[in-house]
Amino acid sequence: MKLIKVGAAVLNQTPLGWEQNKLNILEALTRARAAGTTLVCLPEMAITGYGCQDAFHSPSLQAMALDVLFDEILPATSGLVVSIGLPLLYRNSLFNAAALACDGAIVGFVCKRYLAGDGVHYEPRWFKPWELGARGHVEIRGRSYPIGDIYFDIGGVKIGFEICEDAWVASRPGTAMAGRGVDIILNPSASHFAFDKLEVRKRFVIEGSRAFGVTYVYANLLGNDAGRIVYDGGAMIATTGHLTAVGRRFGYDLVDLTSAVIDVEQSRMVQTWTNSFRPRFDEPPGECARAAFTWPARDLELTPITAPEPWERSPHKKEEEFTRAIALSLFDYVRRSASRGFVISLSGGADSTACACLVAQMCHLAVTDLGMDGFKRRLGYMKSLADASTPEDLVGRLLLCVYQATRNSSDVTENAARDVAAALGAEFMSLEVDALVTGYTAMIEQAIGRELTWAKDDITLQNIQARVRAPGVWMLANLRGALLVSTSNRSEAAVGYATMDGDTAGGISPIAGIDKAFLRRWLAWLETTGPADLGPIPAVRAVNVQQPTAELRPLERAQTDEADLMPYPLLDAIEGAAIRDKQDPLETFLIMRVHFADIPPRQLAQWVERFFVLWCRNQWKRERYAPSFHVDDKNLDPKTWCRFPILSGGFERELATLRAFVAERYPG
Repeated sequence: MKLIKVGAAVLNQTPLGWEQNKLNILEALTRARAAGTTLVCLPEMAITGYGCQDAFHSPSLQAMALDVLFDEILPATSGLVVSIGLPLLYRNSLFNAAALACDGAIVGFVCKRYLAGDGVHYEPRWFKPWELGARGHVEIRGRSYPIGDIYFDIGGVKIGFEICEDAWVASRPGTAMAGRGVDIILNPSASHFAFDKLEVRKRFVIEGSRAFGVTYVYANLLGNDAGRIVYDGGAMIATTGHLTAVGRRFGYDLVDLTSAVIDVEQSRMVQTWTNSFRPRFDEPPGECARAAFTWPARDLELTPITAPEPWERSPHKKEEEFTRAIALSLFDYVRRSASRGFVISLSGGADSTACACLVAQMCHLAVTDLGMDGFKRRLGYMKSLADASTPEDLVGRLLLCVYQATRNSSDVTENAARDVAAALGAEFMSLEVDALVTGYTAMIEQAIGRELTWAKDDITLQNIQARVRAPGVWMLANLRGALLVSTSNRSEAAVGYATMDGDTAGGISPIAGIDKAFLRRWLAWLETTGPADLGPIPAVRAVNVQQPTAELRPLERAQTDEADLMPYPLLDAIEGAAIRDKQDPLETFLIMRVHFADIPPRQLAQWVERFFVLWCRNQWKRERYAPSFHVDDKNLDPKTWCRFPILSGGFERELATLRAFVAERYPG
């Protein structure tokens, strides 16, 4: 047996956050040394943070990354073998690289071959893909280091790399490394969170370890690094097809180390007795970088398989993941922006209630993870938290909920807002803004020389009510130095069912990446069940029993969102077909006929057409939405996911084809 203790470090890094990023790396190495872990894989771009975007092209950033690596991190690798991610300039091209350090010295650099260029990822904008089989030497500080498509022999243990996207493609680099008899493959990643994505990662980690006959060590980032993308952590270690260790996800600690003891000789024997294993006998010059190293001889025992946390096995896993992803993102966003809490215009409806509950869940989950003192230290710039003794105290200091009534507001929504705020422990204010509406209306009526009426001026009269609510909550947010939370969801964003400079006002829009149908299911779950270890919030029932409504028309008109638009489940399904899957109006209609057969065809066609018209008409609104968090793979954010022209032909010909088809197939 040749036993080695390997580790995958999960880090909560900040783009350009040089000092804290370095401290996180050093803390990971300190924990590794204390745990007897010798080989440590750090996440992708660990030094700089992954989300630096166009700053990656700054020569000063590239130089600083090398300074931090050589002057501040390398000395801490004494007695260890560590992979460290950073951008690296070579032959006037920038590469996404991982340095392998051994006992205080750099052995070489591996460069990423497959760049992530879809969804939220734009790596080809900044980096070049490394060519298969290409190798060279890079000069740094007067010394030459091997670089490229290489593997390492460290004290007789062979180590290779797949950097994040490298493992997601069909022609994985691990295939060639297995032929070289590699013992361990390291995967430093920056893999963003999305629902059910963990299962995909598990598959490529486990299958990679099985197919290649190796130990596979996967490290990931954690938290909200740059504003929109959420990383869930979830380090993994697998050996020859068996998952040995799984790290926590959505933790609030800046560093988490997952370790396992593996038997290198056992994995070699698996390659030996596997009939399909084919060694490669050629060895091109420079393919293997070698370093002398004595692996510690310790009394080690093989690591038993780590059991996942209870919530990971919940039948409501999507609700659990959503809660924990948004809560962690809010925590990182508020501390990284040095804001002093959150202000929410709490209408008594589903969207604003969801936002308020998520802030409260943030406090409870963070205290569960960090403890009360740890929570206060992390937000140490907020002196108002000093005497808080419970999570509810924290909610009361961090969250202000403001109900703003007009003559079209009801007692039902005001009471619901008040009850929810009280149940959460949030501060609550009720403001009358009807006089502002009346004042603006009278001013415009005088200017245009006529009365504004609901018959002629419906949208105008609705929008002014939404817009007069923004200045007051902005004032309160400014007074507190807090973040104003925009409460629009993705379903509304798709069709522009929101008032610009009204309910879209805010600095962060935490639910703009999730659809209304799911939000309503989530609130129903929160009312009766809630997250593991936290439990339900029964007061949410006052919101759940209502039909979603903007409550901007006179009460006797009984306004509801779905009457204005269409049923939310249908809207979300159309969005998936039309926007995510790029189907034209007729194709979308045919797909909807299968899934919504109970809706009359002509009505269904009208709703499909309404979606396409509103989608095209409202791209300018989506361009102006506050930053949102990505939680699945069909986001509408035009800055980081779904690009669409602000001005377009509006699918006129395609919609005409749909109308003609329906008229012929379903006459009358």
